[in-house]
Amino acid sequence: MAAFTELVFSGVQPTGNLHLGNYLGAVKRFVEMQGREAQCLYCVVDLHAITVWQDPEALRGQIREVTAAFLAAGIDPTRSIVFNQSQVPQHAELAWVFNCVARLGWLNRMTQFKEKAGKDRENASIGLYDYPVLMAADILAYRATHVPVGEDQKQHLELTRDIAQKFNTDFAKSIAAHGHGEAFFPITEPLIGGPAARVMSLRDGSKKMSKSDPSDNARINLTDEADTIAQKIRRAKTDSEPLPSEIAGLKERPEADNLVGIYAALAGITREEVLRDFGGAQFSTFKPALADLAVTNLAPIAGEMRRLTADPGHIDAVLADGAGRAETIAAQTLDAVKDIVGFVRRSPNLQAIR
Repeated sequence: MAAFTELVFSGVQPTGNLHLGNYLGAVKRFVEMQGREAQCLYCVVDLHAITVWQDPEALRGQIREVTAAFLAAGIDPTRSIVFNQSQVPQHAELAWVFNCVARLGWLNRMTQFKEKAGKDRENASIGLYDYPVLMAADILAYRATHVPVGEDQKQHLELTRDIAQKFNTDFAKSIAAHGHGEAFFPITEPLIGGPAARVMSLRDGSKKMSKSDPSDNARINLTDEADTIAQKIRRAKTDSEPLPSEIAGLKERPEADNLVGIYAALAGITREEVLRDFGGAQFSTFKPALADLAVTNLAPIAGEMRRLTADPGHIDAVLADGAGRAETIAAQTLDAVKDIVGFVRRSPNLQAIR
């Protein structure tokens, strides 16, 4: 396989309130990845959001809120590229090319469509069915070498890898003829999360923390005040046993395991280290410590988000700047794809026929 310059791409949907799971599973990791030498692109994937109907005014606000969360958490838009997907048209255009590369059987195996569409699949949008192909275009428009993924996105990254491999195989002769060597697209590698990559509900440790949960006490929103954060942790569901001293003791205790994982991720330590400090302690001791840690980490982000969202012009300027920088990269990719596939492109040197 050809050598590719390291580049990290990831996206977050602007649907509903961002919560602790989004922060620990994605945004916190984005900030940490800025320390890598690789170029990092962080995208608000608003084209994905409309696979189900969105209120237009609410969608605009949510795009800005996710951007505010990126910035408040510590993403530097001068070091990384922060933008919203719909401002870079190459995402949608490349998705069509990939629709003609991907196979129907591949999409039929995508479990998330079955889960999201439920029993009423005939009324689901084509976009909901096809959005893994758009996700592949999001990643490969920048020929990204790495993508941070959670458990629920691993299957979609596999589809991205399949599409890249098939494109490289189907157009191998043309790829070489245009000077791109043996492969045009990289086989993107996952960046697997740390100790709390999958944060569960505070009310039910068997369910993922979700924006759509009817109980607001099931999640900690990034916009929650300090008192609200502490109160939700104090009310989090637990069992009556003290915390174990070994990881094996968490196996049949999903709520305890979830809270230990949250503490580990917020503190930047392992679960083993958490249990070394709190093994044998009752939750009446552990929960206040977790609440203090969560407030210390999250309350400043909430305050900065409120400040940023009060200035939508600044957020829009960040997105516009990022979109311009992103499009410079994506346009080069798409121009090369058009040449490889065999399209005739408009030359800037041609004179108009009068």
